[in-house]
Amino acid sequence: MPDSIIHLDNVNIYQQKNLILNSVALNIHKGEFVYLIGKTGSGKSSLLKVLYGEIKVTQGEAKIAGFDLITLKTKQIPFLRRKLGIVFQDFQLLSDRTAKDNLLFVLKATGWDDHTKMNDRMNEVLNHVGLGTKGFKMPHELSGGEKQRLVIARALLNHPEIILADEPSGNLDPETTGEIMNLLFDISKEGTSILMATHNYSLFEKYPARIIKCEQGKIFDQPTEVKL
Repeated sequence: MPDSIIHLDNVNIYQQKNLILNSVALNIHKGEFVYLIGKTGSGKSSLLKVLYGEIKVTQGEAKIAGFDLITLKTKQIPFLRRKLGIVFQDFQLLSDRTAKDNLLFVLKATGWDDHTKMNDRMNEVLNHVGLGTKGFKMPHELSGGEKQRLVIARALLNHPEIILADEPSGNLDPETTGEIMNLLFDISKEGTSILMATHNYSLFEKYPARIIKCEQGKIFDQPTEVKL
């Protein structure tokens, strides 16, 4: 579909020759916030890996942020990932670098070379996530919520069209989870699509959004009024 930022149709997803998800059809639009749910092993992470180019798909239609995943070449994957922001549950921060140097590493790795623009962009995303005064801190000096804010700042650096978030509240207390959810919803309202895998079904009442469910090798829209 021309207005879809993510479009999958008749896609089979395999992990080491094992069929994980069958005949996947999915459309996500610009600025849409979508939950991705399902039991452990149901295929949530595999679907996310397809979307950021780690798992290859070979049939059907599979497009994300203007890239065709069926014809995607290995050398194109870094360019795809510049269009995406990826937020992990376990942060995956560089422990020997400050918050700002974690961001600098990503900017350099994705082709930025103007030091003034790099510094401006780092300050911009840190302020956006409420860490404007924490850029000099090492990861171990940050709280869990601050680390997740830094991960979101990192994901925003290249003005992504989509953020793929894998259990971003999994290690956070309820109050901090609320702060992170408010931040993610604000980002989606600014036009960035968000696909968030979660086991925390209590979020749906307070932060309602479309729900996609992985179950028995399929994915489908889960009516929000149905008890999960």
